[in-house]
Amino acid sequence: MAIHMFQKLIDTLKQSPKKIVFTEGTDPRILEASARLLSGTFLTPILVGNEAEVYAAAEKAGFNIRGAEIFDPETYPEMDKMVETMVELRKGKMTADECRAALKKGNYFGTMLVKMGVADCLLGGATYSTADTVRPALQLIKTKPGNKIVSSCFIMVRQAASGDNEVLAMGDCAINIDPSEDDLVEIALETANCAKIFGVEPKVAFLSYSTKGSGKGEDVDKMRNACAKAKAAAPELPIDGEMQFDAAVSPTVGQLKFPGSSVAGYANTFIFPDINAGNIGYKIAQRLGSFDAYGPILLGLNAPINDLSRGCNAQEVYSMAIITAALK
Repeated sequence: MAIHMFQKLIDTLKQSPKKIVFTEGTDPRILEASARLLSGTFLTPILVGNEAEVYAAAEKAGFNIRGAEIFDPETYPEMDKMVETMVELRKGKMTADECRAALKKGNYFGTMLVKMGVADCLLGGATYSTADTVRPALQLIKTKPGNKIVSSCFIMVRQAASGDNEVLAMGDCAINIDPSEDDLVEIALETANCAKIFGVEPKVAFLSYSTKGSGKGEDVDKMRNACAKAKAAAPELPIDGEMQFDAAVSPTVGQLKFPGSSVAGYANTFIFPDINAGNIGYKIAQRLGSFDAYGPILLGLNAPINDLSRGCNAQEVYSMAIITAALK
């Protein structure tokens, strides 16, 4: 467990405590994580659900959630205002009745709590699919100015023999199936910014089966061109590519194949050509490299919204809640 990294995030949050919405307020994993958060003073849980049902679920599971805020879409006093705001945001795509029906669901209701400033961030997906967490975020929170897509990264953490954490960032392993060159530029810049939050000074490698023209093909061209565009967009960041994974992480191989590169051999932020490579890559690091994988962390939105795996446990909910709040 990356204790040191999380302690730094918690210390930052203590300076400016936040509120996080959990869209599945009766889920035992959410309740256990909420009880643990409530024992600190840096992140207040807002649980979406019927108050009596939430308290009954907490009692049954044996968790003390006194101090949590519980909001029920059925009785929420500001619902009319929320419907009005959502109608405006959907710009004629949904009627007031359709918006009201959507807001009875925890994912839409929770997202609007963030949009209206009642909460700072949201964590959902313990029972919802990724699409059901991302869709309301895209429709209501929308992408940041200048961003065209939502992307994602995983923060990979492994305890080194020295006791320090080795922290890497990998994107996009979960959202964009076959990103274009311009999408890859956004993914790289967002992943680099996310890496900084976790104490990483990003050195960004655009990965390929080719290093500096050693291989040929459309996929190679895509990564080379995207890398050039990313360098132009963020000249202050160490970015290089296209390069193979061994050239990215081994100083000997990196400097042999890509002499003079400030990234080759020292990369800690990896940009994959597509979701196939990204998903396989982070899972190899997790299962064979003994890295803990935190994510997918959604990037490019106007507010921090994150998605849990449906197979998550309470520890993962707790960790992802802290990560989500730290992105604010």
